[in-house]
Order: sequence, then C-alpha cells, then structure tokens
Amino acid sequence: MHFFVFGHGYSAGHFVDTLDPHDVTGVTVRTADKASRLAAHHLKPFVFDGEHPTDGISPALYRATHLLVSVPPGHAAPTGASVGGANARPGDPVLRWYGDAIAHGCPKLEWIGYLSTVGVYGDHDGGWVDEDSETRPVSERSKARIAAETAWQEAAATRRVPLAILRLSGIYGPGRNGFVNLAKGTAKRLVKPGQVFNRIHVDDIAGALSLLAEQRLGGLYNVTDDEPAPPQEVVAHAAAMAGVEPPPEIPFDAAELSPMARSFYGENKRVSNARIKKAGYQFRHPTYREGLESVRADAALIGAGS
Repeated sequence: MHFFVFGHGYSAGHFVDTLDPHDVTGVTVRTADKASRLAAHHLKPFVFDGEHPTDGISPALYRATHLLVSVPPGHAAPTGASVGGANARPGDPVLRWYGDAIAHGCPKLEWIGYLSTVGVYGDHDGGWVDEDSETRPVSERSKARIAAETAWQEAAATRRVPLAILRLSGIYGPGRNGFVNLAKGTAKRLVKPGQVFNRIHVDDIAGALSLLAEQRLGGLYNVTDDEPAPPQEVVAHAAAMAGVEPPPEIPFDAAELSPMARSFYGENKRVSNARIKKAGYQFRHPTYREGLESVRADAALIGAGS
C-alpha cells in the first residue's frame, strides 16, 4: 500500500505515524513550518491551503494506491463571519483541484478513505443512530460534510474504487484529553439533563483506517466508542484519576459558551458502532475509561500547572 494523505492533522497524522514513511507518497499541510518538520521525519510534505493547486501533488497521487482525505470542506460564511478563512469557497477543496486527477488519472488507486463526522446525523433526542439513520444536519459545517460525502461517493463511483467514509465522534488521545483540559483550566462540567456524547480515541481511528484500507472495504462506518456518556461524568472521572477536585457543575442554561460550543449541545444522540465491529474491528479503547487510562501520563501536566 502506498498512501497519499490530504490533511496531516491530529487524526490523519496519528495514522501516518503507524506507516513506514517509504509507504507514503505524500501528505499535505497548511504551513511551511509544519512541512519542514515532517520532511525531517522522511515524509514528503506539500503545502496545500485548499485555495490553490500545489506543484508536485499530481505526480505523488499518480503513485498512490490508497488515498486518505482529512480536509474539511469549505462553505459559505454566515453574515458577518468568516468560516474557513476570508477566501473560503464552498465545496470540497481536494475535489475542487484534484477531482479529475483522482477520478481519471490515478492508475494505481485501489481505495479511498474520507474522514467525516457523526455531526451529520444532527439531533435525535438522545436516541440511537446507525449508518442507515436519517441525517439531520443543523450547522453549516455539518451540511457541508453531507455535501462532501456525496461528492466523494460520486468521484469514487466514477473511478470505480471503494470509498470508506468514517464518521467520527469526539476525538481525543495524547495531548488532547480531559487531563490536558484540567491542566489548562478549560475543563467544565456542564450539566444538561439527558445530554450524552460519543467519543473516539485517536488510536481507534488509526486502527479502523488500517483495517478498512488493508481489506479495501468501502461504505459508511461510524467510528465511535461503545458508551455514549454525559460529558460532566467524563470530566469527573478524569479528575478522580488525577486525584484532583473536579470543576463545579454548571447548569447548561447558565454557561457562557461560544456559538459553536453551544451548537454541539443542540445535537443529542447515541451512535452505534456495530457496523465497523462487524467488519472485524476490535476497539482498543471501547469506552472513555480505557481511553483515559491510555493517556494517564498526561495527568502529570496538572501538577506541573501547564
């Protein structure tokens, strides 16, 4: 397998770390500084901002057997706001500039993976959803994801290769977890009766990607943990593991939140992961308890005050 990866962010970067650099034909980043750091680790980075094509990407795509896309779609900014940057344009930026090359000019391509979000399901009043459930996107970012999923399905059908769309829940892992939030003083125990969220450890995103890529499996897959839980319980559990007092509970209606943070609480659902399990994946961190245990070293940040 030879991977080209659009978007070397937290999740895709963790997956790339599991690969031999010689098996990666290229990765894209948004800054020259990050490109320099990745080049020092024997990767082949390209600076791609989504607004312009980048020299060298097309030849790297030509050599790839597997394509991973972890770049969010652009969408029109609401009045008075900038979404995705001042020059953001609607649609998927990868397909905008490389759709023809992917659909018609990658002779070795065998599989495409696209990282999406469970946000596409919208609000289901705390009920269970699976890949066949109705999508009810509320936010513009979730509506843009649905459009991007459809566009990638069309591109994969044209190219006649399997497309795996991984719908991810709240992502956490090393450096991004409850211990880090407690250390930074940003952890909050917001209480909204009946509210639950699913989560997913970055190790399990990488593991699910490996399984789907190796077996060239296509389709929709919820990549999420076994136990949707109230967010305040997860914060309290992290504090207990670290041996510190949890932050006080705050009624949701009284909390000061950004519009984006508040919008997350407007979507309440329990997300099933039965399909990815049926495909053969066994979760390394099936609940937030195992996931937090795996990053217990980050608890030391609380004592360090950083």
